[in-house]
Order: sequence, then C-alpha cells, then structure tokens
Amino acid sequence: MSDAPARKARPVKLNIIDQPVDAYKGGPSSLCPGCGHDQISSVIIKAAWENGIEPHRIAKMSGIGCSSKTPAYYLGQSHGFNTVHGRMPSVTTGAAAVNGELTYLGVSGDGDSASIGIGQLIHAIRRNLDMVYIVENNGVYGLTKGQYSATAEVGSKKKKGRPNEQQPIDLCALAVNLGCTFVARSFSGSKKQLTALLKAAMAHKGFALIDVISPCVTFNNNDESYRSYGYVKENEVTLHMPDYIPQRMPIEEVEVPEGHFVDITLHDGSTIRLETIDAEHDPSDAVAALAALHKADSEHHHVTGLLYFDGDQPTMHEALNLPESALIDLEASDLRPSPEALEGVIAAFRDG
Repeated sequence: MSDAPARKARPVKLNIIDQPVDAYKGGPSSLCPGCGHDQISSVIIKAAWENGIEPHRIAKMSGIGCSSKTPAYYLGQSHGFNTVHGRMPSVTTGAAAVNGELTYLGVSGDGDSASIGIGQLIHAIRRNLDMVYIVENNGVYGLTKGQYSATAEVGSKKKKGRPNEQQPIDLCALAVNLGCTFVARSFSGSKKQLTALLKAAMAHKGFALIDVISPCVTFNNNDESYRSYGYVKENEVTLHMPDYIPQRMPIEEVEVPEGHFVDITLHDGSTIRLETIDAEHDPSDAVAALAALHKADSEHHHVTGLLYFDGDQPTMHEALNLPESALIDLEASDLRPSPEALEGVIAAFRDG
C-alpha cells in the first residue's frame, strides 16, 4: 500500500444559486476548429452562470445557420427551440407572450437576421420584446459554401465572380434607428468585454441586441474582409480536399482599452481593426451612437462596446399588460371575463 498522502479533490466552485458551471454547459461542438462561434458559446455559459440564472429558467432560441447550431453546445438543461430560417423572433414573441417568467436568449447569424429574417427582427425590436438577441456575424453563409451575406462590405471579391457592389446592412445602426433599448457590438475573441455586455443584456428589461463579429475560418471571400477568414490550402501533391478544414487555434483574449484600437491578424493573414467606444461616449444619445458607427465605417474599422441604452421604455409585456406568470399557471377565473364584465361588453354592442 502506498504511503503517499491522498490527494484532496478541489472544491467545486458554485455561483450565487449554488450551481456549478457544468450545469450550464451543453454537448461537444461540431463547428470548424477555431470558429469564433465556439468562443461566444463559452461566454454564454460564463455569463449565465455568473448571473445566477437557473438553467431551467432560460429559453434558448435559434433559426438556421452555423450560429443556430450552437444552442446544442451550451445550457443543456434549458428549454430550446430551433425555428425555421429567419423566424426565431416571431416564435420567441409567441413564447414570451404566454410565459414571461423565462429569460429568452436568441442566437442568430447575419444571414438569418439581415436577410430572410430582417422583418421578424424589426418587429421584435419595435415591440421591445424582453430578450437577448445575439448575432454571430461573419459576413457569409457558412452552411452553403460561403456566399456573401447582407453584412458583407462593398468591394468584397470572391475567387471567382464579380465584387460585391451592394451596400451592407449595419445591424447596430438599424437597431438604434428603430429605438432598440440596448445595442452593443463586440468581437468573439474579446471575452472580457463580451461577457460584461452579455451579463448586462441578460439583466436588461427589453430587447438587447449584441452584434458579435465572429470570423469564419473556412470560407475566403476577400483578403480585406472584416468579418471572415479564409485560406487556400496549397499542397505539392495533386490531390486536394476542398472540404478539408485544418486545425485552427481560436483567437481570444483580445481586449482593447476604451478609446483605443488594435489590429487583429486573422488566420489568412488579413487584419481587422477593432476600436472600443470612448469612455466619454454617452450611451443614452442615439445620435452619438449613429455618429460613432458612421465614423468607424468611414475609417474601415469596427467600434465595439455598449453603443446605446434606454432603460425607460416599456417592454412588450408592460405595454400590453400581459401577466408575468405563464398562462398555464393561471386559474380559469383569471383567463375568463366575469359574468358582469361579459354582460357589460354585450350591452355596449346593444347600445351601439
């Protein structure tokens, strides 16, 4: 028998509701190695755990796309609904209307949100639906071989075909113009900033949009693209494997001080420039937020941080006077008008 002292097991760290972080994890990821989306998934786990939200009190929603696969990789004990392409906002609206007790967390992509689902997104913002809406923005359709999405920059050029000539949609600018009550932008590798933004968004009452630049490691659209990586695998052997995805290390721990910028080198050698909004920026000023976005666009970089915030607007539940309790928990007397109230309605029609 060994005389070596028994090794003590490390105590499991618990959050404010005595839950370990493992209670917030999901299954293993099947995304490309090094994908920024996996970084966002880890931030979601961390933010939900640190905020002390009970996993079964979260409803994770998604549409179609690489981003919409990610709910399988986090919050395995939460409710979930994977909708058809672009319909996540309306399904979430319906779910929230009948059960306001849950925290609604939607994860979408730039294709899911800026193209087929843009009308759905607009109305969810207009109603100030109480939810967190994360856009994992890489500028491409990753599940259908890398076509440009509606967020791709003018001048982006594929290996074949014409350069992109259409103006991109800036989802943050769109959200500010629509009166969204929480608008932020971050980078998948900026874990500290993204975690802080996501924790604040989860605590916000109203619609919180976080546009996360999450570069694609597989499809190359343009060497100067701001939202995607690419690569061309060169090999002396004649055999080429177009679907081969090499092992990539994720880009992480990119923290930019307020009012400063940093150039991030991507896997294909191209760079993107990230700038954190200045500490003097007033997030309650919508015009200032739009000006910051416009300035960043004209200088070919991305401004990150909390761009706009309004905590005074009523949520959809408050505007419609909906009950916070789930409808299934209400008594029949709460759902049906009393005989006196019903008689009053009928009398009003008779009098008319």
